[in-house]
Amino acid sequence: MGIDLKAVQALDLWRGAIVESVRREAPDLSARQMALLLTVYLSPPPHTVRGLAIALNISKPAVTRALDRLGEFGLVRRKLDDTDRRSVLIQRTVKGSVFLREFGDIIVAAAAKAEPL
Repeated sequence: MGIDLKAVQALDLWRGAIVESVRREAPDLSARQMALLLTVYLSPPPHTVRGLAIALNISKPAVTRALDRLGEFGLVRRKLDDTDRRSVLIQRTVKGSVFLREFGDIIVAAAAKAEPL
């Protein structure tokens, strides 16, 4: 199943969603933070800094900085891996789930307002 969009339509849809998201009292995430958050929530766990760095093809320090910020917002949390105390697992939170559900609703609303194909 695919959606047939031209590049300019996709960009306008994304613009509409981003504009609406910055109007709300929600965290203003960078593209890297959003990519990381979506990966944690839409890919099966477990998630580690190393695994996320590989999945996104970015450095571990970049993942750590993004996770620090996402943690400040309460969108993810870190937990020591009980089976390997050297490893830290990245976990989802209720606040993060709500944030992404609302962002998904914003995208759906932007798509409803978009010009027909």
